[in-house]
Amino acid sequence: MSSLHDPILPGTAATDYERYLRTDELLALQKPPDAMAHRDELLFQTIHQASELWLKLACFEVETAADRIDRDDPWGAVRLLRRASGALDLVSANTLMLEHMTPWDYHQMRPSLGHGSGFDSPGFRRAHEVSPALGAAFHRLLSRRRVTLDALYRHGHEHEDIFDLAERLMDWDQRLMLWRALHLKLVERIIGGHVIGTQGTPVEVLGKRLDVRYFEELWNVRNALTREAHTSPDPGRHA
Repeated sequence: MSSLHDPILPGTAATDYERYLRTDELLALQKPPDAMAHRDELLFQTIHQASELWLKLACFEVETAADRIDRDDPWGAVRLLRRASGALDLVSANTLMLEHMTPWDYHQMRPSLGHGSGFDSPGFRRAHEVSPALGAAFHRLLSRRRVTLDALYRHGHEHEDIFDLAERLMDWDQRLMLWRALHLKLVERIIGGHVIGTQGTPVEVLGKRLDVRYFEELWNVRNALTREAHTSPDPGRHA
């Protein structure tokens, strides 16, 4: 007689939990102790493998959000973008775990990375692909609704769904910048700020990407409003 504890999903693992999550495969993706150049390889692989999973989820949500926008469902997109930003928060939290690796311990395991570099991260590259597509979908929505960014940020209460969506795009852009900044500081903390990385790229090059913005116009509209507020004798007259 079968029990509720007996697995019913396909697979060979002892429980349905393990079969559904494929934990046998997942937990075999890290080097075993006897293959490690240094014990901190497990820390390093865990940090980056977990980050790639969260980035995969984040980019999936951003891609789906762009489709929701094109279907005139801004609120649906808002919900997904909140989830995507939350996933990036977890990527940053994973990155902070690198604080537990000492510089010399890293150098003991560095040869194991080969020519591997964060620039090769599938999640990092995917974020670069989906972000402009999200921005394009947002601008198509503005065009369909016949709303300018200036009007949106002056009269957000009249276009609440689009305004909330614009702010969630800002969340995504800001989270990406914060993650890049955090990553750079962790790199400097471990290998230094004036050295050459694993692919022959100076660490200083990372600094040039810190302020990459996918939705520049959303940042610029704030500059315009602030300039006007500072020069106008009565900023409230435009409200």
